[in-house]
Amino acid sequence: MEIDQFNTRIQNDVSNIKSLRGFEIISESMVYKILDVFGKNSLLSILYQIGSGPGEIIAGRIKHLYNKDEFEILELIEILMNELKDYYSLQIREIQQYPEKIRMIIENHCFLREPIKHREKLQFGKAFCRINKGYFETAFKILLGHKIKKIEINFLENDEQRDVCIEELNFYF
Repeated sequence: MEIDQFNTRIQNDVSNIKSLRGFEIISESMVYKILDVFGKNSLLSILYQIGSGPGEIIAGRIKHLYNKDEFEILELIEILMNELKDYYSLQIREIQQYPEKIRMIIENHCFLREPIKHREKLQFGKAFCRINKGYFETAFKILLGHKIKKIEINFLENDEQRDVCIEELNFYF
């Protein structure tokens, strides 16, 4: 067989390549392979740490850009959302102030949303979302400094109609 003829038969224009679809397949496989080999606790820890690394990077970049070490909560959310427009769309539904914490209910449409929609085994608010949890909890801890003792981000529900996850952010004093 002549190579040129064979190459013509198998030729695929690079514009046909669906890189994000490939990422979705690999992501789903990664989550379930780690779960099978190492168990749930290791999976959750690994995915959290995958997000934590970039969380440290964005925190360092924001400290440098704004030339300060600590921010107020709402100020920081605004800065983060402006810095991360390519990856997140966030809206605050409500803010509750308690003596020991501030609790926010948010709507979040993130860059993981489309891959999760396209993969049967991935679910909103489950293991794969630990990447975002690690990212934001780490960035908040670094950039809020001594203003808070702990930050928790929890998935509450998937709102299919609005195409967002409903989450709570708890900032403990």
